[in-house]
Amino acid sequence: MNLTALNQTDLCFGFSCPERSVSPVYVLLYVCAAAVVLLTVCGNLLVIISVCHFKQLHTPTNMLILSLAASDFLVGLFVLPFQLSRLTESCWVFGPTLCVFYIFISFFVTSISIYNVALIAVDRYFAISNPFLYTEKVSVNTACVVVSCNWFLLMSYNSVVLYFNGNSTGLMACPEMCLFVLHEVWSLIDLLLAFVVPCSMIIIFYGLVFIIAKKHANAIRDLNIQTKAQASKNTADSMKSERKAAKVLSILVAVFLACLFPYFLCALVSNTIESTVFEKLVILLYLNSSVNPVIYALFYPWFRKCIKIILTLQILRTDSALINVH
Repeated sequence: MNLTALNQTDLCFGFSCPERSVSPVYVLLYVCAAAVVLLTVCGNLLVIISVCHFKQLHTPTNMLILSLAASDFLVGLFVLPFQLSRLTESCWVFGPTLCVFYIFISFFVTSISIYNVALIAVDRYFAISNPFLYTEKVSVNTACVVVSCNWFLLMSYNSVVLYFNGNSTGLMACPEMCLFVLHEVWSLIDLLLAFVVPCSMIIIFYGLVFIIAKKHANAIRDLNIQTKAQASKNTADSMKSERKAAKVLSILVAVFLACLFPYFLCALVSNTIESTVFEKLVILLYLNSSVNPVIYALFYPWFRKCIKIILTLQILRTDSALINVH
């Protein structure tokens, strides 16, 4: 994902870091930045611990949520501190080695997050379109294999982009600004693979989910009118469960797209957008990683119960993995 790429004419031109005096506003900015980083890291770490530890949460969908939480955790640990510091300092102060690491990890975790959300959309479509077949055919192991392949392929892809782009352009990152110029061909490829394809998947599959959910709602109403038989009740309960899961995850997806689209829309008209605007839009994109745990806490009762068990140290009990969290 080309998050820091600018046109060739935007490179250093003698730019150097200005001296900055320590002021109350400067300190406040760093305190706020530290709070955002702490919320992102700790919030997503709680999701990771919850899904990994409690056996009741070992479901295919939760494996995808775990993968998303892991990518968000990496954003909070390795990307947000550098990005918020650079926004505060208006300069890169960490040296060329960390600049290369920052560029790679920001490309990687952003693409991972987008494809995680796309996989969640596909998962919800199959779960709600045929919940019984989904339960029979899709296992936790299957989800883990898909997640592992997703991480491996995207790590390979981003490594190839950064390696061959550097050789093809011969341009280096500006030491004082940590900029990276993406070749026009690679920029187009990256736009298609890292934005157009996954976002199209998200929109198409969630569109189908909402159509099916509407049909299920009508079917549930007809079942309630026609019969009170237990079999019909079980069918209705299954439909309601899948619709509720789809509704909650659709909120997560909607927030994600709201944070994602402004940057990419501006990227398409980059010749008329100032670089400072891009920096702020990148922050908005990364802040989605801070918001996701809040969404889990608001809409997932199991996550709130897991937090309580973890913070009260009940998780240290030998049988804590078997605690009912639903």
